[in-house]
Amino acid sequence: MKNRYRNLFLLFGTLAIVIMLCTMDMDYSDIWENVKRIGFWFPVIMLLWFFVYLINTCSWYLIIRDDRQYSVPFWKVCKLSITGFAINYATPGGLMGGEPYRIMELTPYVGVSKATSSVILYVMMHIFSHFWFWFLSIFLYIFLYPVNTFMAILLTAIGAFCLLAIYFFTRGYKNGMAVKTFRFLQKVPFIRKWAHSFVVKQKDTLEQIDSQIALLHSQHKITFYSSLLLELSARILSSLEIYIILSVFTPDVNGWDCVLILAFSSLFSNLIFFFPMQLGAREGGLALAVDGLHMSPALGVYVGLITRIRELLWIAIGMALIKIGNKK
Repeated sequence: MKNRYRNLFLLFGTLAIVIMLCTMDMDYSDIWENVKRIGFWFPVIMLLWFFVYLINTCSWYLIIRDDRQYSVPFWKVCKLSITGFAINYATPGGLMGGEPYRIMELTPYVGVSKATSSVILYVMMHIFSHFWFWFLSIFLYIFLYPVNTFMAILLTAIGAFCLLAIYFFTRGYKNGMAVKTFRFLQKVPFIRKWAHSFVVKQKDTLEQIDSQIALLHSQHKITFYSSLLLELSARILSSLEIYIILSVFTPDVNGWDCVLILAFSSLFSNLIFFFPMQLGAREGGLALAVDGLHMSPALGVYVGLITRIRELLWIAIGMALIKIGNKK
């Protein structure tokens, strides 16, 4: 990738961080007091998310190396994974900057076809795992809590939504998604010209990418399911963040409740996907999820605040990594 493109990604991310800091609806003294209350556990949360990103990296790395034809340094993939997530978190709508960045940086190592197919496959897997996580959480709730009429209707609706999404993703894996993805990117601000030029020049390559996507699902099933299980394990591991934060504020918390809080709050916030870092939507989702498990909704606000600060710091780390360890 040319340095001017890296600088544009860095500038955009820096502006996004400044805007998010200026628009947080809490007094900075209150934020500091809550961070001090978490104390030692905040660095633990930051370290926890390093391991979450490490699992995400392993999932993507399996996809890149599924045919053993390409050699890419693992820590290079880790860097691109962290930075890609950082760009997406800071982007309204998500998935509007991190994926083109990953493709452009990975291309010198594996070529444009493999770089594009592996990024698209990983994004599909990342989203696919969310739907499985939400769907499996329905059964966890049924196992742990009595289900009244309202919850039965709600869980049925969530289950139907997840199964429908899983069905469409399965079709995408069988038929490929590259052509459809770049048709979408041609409508995205800032990268629409690049996407259009890419489609014009690389039509045959995109068709080849779709065949590679279909190949992973049909013939490389071990890689496919290993990647999916890694993504699911990353979701479960990240629920430890909620457990740590809630344990500071209340003794009445267990790990399975935290998995449910993460599942239902992330479902709610992803439905309101067009805000940077899902501002407001995640806090509302956490408050509703915590209240639904008969805890104080204020605990959801505390969890949301700490996760915001952790996320801002990891976004800053991801943006700093843009200028580190680049291939000339």
